Order: sequence, then structure tokens, then C-alpha cells
Amino acid sequence: MQAMILAAGFGTRLLPYSTYRPKPLFPLLNSPLLLLTIDRMQAAGFNHIVVNCHHLCEQVKEVLGKCSGVTLQEEEVILGTGGGLRRALDVIDDEPLLVTNGDIYHTVDLKNLYHRHVDGDFPLTLAVHDCPRFNSLLVNNGQLCSFEGAGNPSALAFTGIQVIDPKILEPIPLNAQSCIIERYRRILAEKGEIAALRVDHNHWTDMGTEQDYLDLHGALLGNKIPCWMELQSRITTPFCIDDKAVIGKKVTMKEWCCIGRAQIGDNVTISRSVIWDDAVVADGSSISDAIVI
Repeated sequence: MQAMILAAGFGTRLLPYSTYRPKPLFPLLNSPLLLLTIDRMQAAGFNHIVVNCHHLCEQVKEVLGKCSGVTLQEEEVILGTGGGLRRALDVIDDEPLLVTNGDIYHTVDLKNLYHRHVDGDFPLTLAVHDCPRFNSLLVNNGQLCSFEGAGNPSALAFTGIQVIDPKILEPIPLNAQSCIIERYRRILAEKGEIAALRVDHNHWTDMGTEQDYLDLHGALLGNKIPCWMELQSRITTPFCIDDKAVIGKKVTMKEWCCIGRAQIGDNVTISRSVIWDDAVVADGSSISDAIVI
């Protein structure tokens, strides 16, 4: 099975942090989300994974340098989701392709989604759920009816996870910026051949804003949401502290916190915060509801 992770975006909603690190490389319990996603895909049987990159591409190249079964697609200019997928036609096989955004944490069964698509009749299957913040799709009997359902009480949201037959990407102009949703709109208008598989029973988080990122850590460290197997060994609830972190004297940790390979001074108080590798927290600091880089 083959898959692609869309990881080229600028992450503007996570400024200023995304000027230092591309969003898919933001650490989740001290490990880059992108690496965790790749591990999870490979454990599900996806042995060929394409990752596109543009913003701070050198960092992505460095992180993925030792990953087997991963093809890196560097984009000199930002191509968007549609352009990035079209470019990947050169390196993928003519068989269904699982596609996911690189900034989401979820428990959707990727293998099941893939095979549900293979067993279906349509060239495209979107994983959808009820998420009021993003609900805009109208679905009937497992088939997408409209992208224009915002405000409709029965509308659903696209998770950013999909399985596609590569042939539907061919009409997208090569090496030009485009949004894949525009291609999907055209498919819907011309043929109406888009399946929608509901995955409401799964957890899903869009790591789009600073608060989303902090809330995700708090939920994981508070055992409020399912934790990926790849992360379970990292947690000493409600704290996650890297073995190489240097912790000063009289450091107080409240509620929850995640500390990477950082240096924490004396008489510091930390609550509901994530402290990245190489960060230095000065003596006497009081940190709450923050990302420290």
C-alpha cells in the first residue's frame, strides 16, 4: 500500500513558531509529529510513503534522512495540495493512494479506510466526521453531495484523510499551484463520484493553532484521548520529560507539562506548557499555557 503526507505548507496559523520549525515537525510528546505519522502508517502496512516539503525544507530532509520506504518530494515553489499531489504522479504506482495532512493527530484506521476504498465503486473516498468547527459537507448514504453545506445542521467535516485513484490527478496542471478541493469540486459536478466514509467514532485533532497544540498535549497527558502506541512509553502522567532534560532545583510542575531536551533553571514553575529541545528557561521563571522554543 502507498501513501502521501502533505507537509509543504507555511503553517501561518502557528506563527511565530512555524518560522523556526515546519508544522509537521512540531514535537508531539518530544517526537516530531511527521515521524510518528510515518511510523503509524508503516505499522499499518504502507510500505511506500511520499512526503512533500517546501517551507523549511532542509529540516524535513534532515529528519527523514534515515527513514526507509519514504520518498521526499521537494517543491521549489509552493504547489498547494493539488499541485503537490499532481507532482507525485511521477513517483507513485498506478494503485490507490492514501493521502493525509501532515498536521493532524487522529485514530482513524488507515488500513481499513484504504480497503474500504478498494472495495468501493468510486475513484475517491473522503474520511468525514461531525466536527462543528469545520462542518461544510453534505453527505447522503455514503456519498458526497455538496461542498456547500456550511450552516446546515446535518453537515459534516472533511478530516483531511482520503484515498484516491491516481488517474483523477492527471487533469491537474503539472508544477502549478492548485488546491485539491477544487479538483474534487469538478469531479463532483461532472460525475458525482465521491464516496464519504464516516469516522465519527475516532479521535481527531487539527494541530492548527497554538491553543490546539497545547490542548492536544493536555488531553494526551491527562488520558482524555487515545494515545498512539508509539507515544505510550513517553508518558509519566501528567508529565512528559525527556531523559536528557536538565532540571534545576525547586522546579514546580503543575497540571501537566512536556519538556524536551531543554535546560530548566532553579525556582521555576511550569504549568500547561510545552518546552522544546534546546530551550533555556531562566531561574525564577513562571511559565503557563505557553510553547517555549
